[in-house]
Amino acid sequence: MNFLSEKKRFKILLVLGGIIVAAIVYLLIFAFDTELDKRQDKIGFIILGDIREKGWNESHYSGIKAACEEFGLELLVRDNVPENSGQCPKAVEELAAEGAGAIFLVSFNYASEVRSLIDKYPHISFVNTSTLEHARNLTSTFARMYQGRYLSGMLAGLKTKSNVIGYVAAMKNSEVCRGINSFTLGVQSVNPKARVLVMWTGDWQAEDIEAEHAKKLIEKYGADILTYHQDVDTVGKIAEQYGVDFIAYNAHLEGYSEHYLASVICRWDLYYKDILQKYLKGELFSIRDNWVGVEQGVITLADYSDLVTPQIRLAINSAQKDLVANKNLIFSGEIYDNQGKLRCGKNQVIDDKELLRSIDWLVKGVEVVE
Repeated sequence: MNFLSEKKRFKILLVLGGIIVAAIVYLLIFAFDTELDKRQDKIGFIILGDIREKGWNESHYSGIKAACEEFGLELLVRDNVPENSGQCPKAVEELAAEGAGAIFLVSFNYASEVRSLIDKYPHISFVNTSTLEHARNLTSTFARMYQGRYLSGMLAGLKTKSNVIGYVAAMKNSEVCRGINSFTLGVQSVNPKARVLVMWTGDWQAEDIEAEHAKKLIEKYGADILTYHQDVDTVGKIAEQYGVDFIAYNAHLEGYSEHYLASVICRWDLYYKDILQKYLKGELFSIRDNWVGVEQGVITLADYSDLVTPQIRLAINSAQKDLVANKNLIFSGEIYDNQGKLRCGKNQVIDDKELLRSIDWLVKGVEVVE
């Protein structure tokens, strides 16, 4: 009987071992890819209020829903999740357990609430509408709503007769201050005499306070145009009761008279399509900040009332084209805050990094009232 030499047996075993190892590696890779594909198919979405409620909540939901449907992705929703209530961490844990590959945190303070969970789930892409936190798997993203605010400021400046414009705003963070400042610079570009009076509510949705502030801005201070940075259109309802013009925010409103002059609108479907494309390509982990605006066709002023003349629309459309050509147009040149401090020099530009994180001041022409 012929026996294989020890050397030949070793070679055969080595080859067989290599085949077995390769097979195991292949199976592991295939299994991982399958799980990855499954994970990529599920998108988590957490938001403050009811997704059926006109304003911030419904507009975001409609946008991400349309984008998910276009890419064939399953959308997992958690709405009515108040900030700092303990519900956001619970929602993240639930969505992670359901296999979400990306989780959108659609409120300013969410990321700070779930910072430890972002580290706990390094394989999940987290996306937050804030710049308070950063991590390898957390991308800060937002639309350049301030560009639409600038255009709406032009509208207010051209329409006001009392030169008093009221602005009801949630809280003094970079996002809200950036919007107020841009709005005021838009007002001043066409009407240097106009004043912008701001009243804080301290919350994204505080309808009783919003109503009280709107009434006071009209009755006590003589505002003949109102706008707001809140999740719902309470200010618009009060303006309508008083027969006062108003400019809406982040929603196409229905059932109003011609006093509803226009609305600052974001095409959230395009916004979420942009982010989801990057997610599906595996690019989100390399993006710290993602900011889109008029140059991508995402931001505009819409729903013009018949009270907005063709001449005013032409002026606004011209300004919008200028913003497409130069996104830095608004926050450039000499800008002072309302305490007299120079914030931008004659030949300077306030860059995106500062706009995103460091706008805790208000421009000259803004008055905070009580």
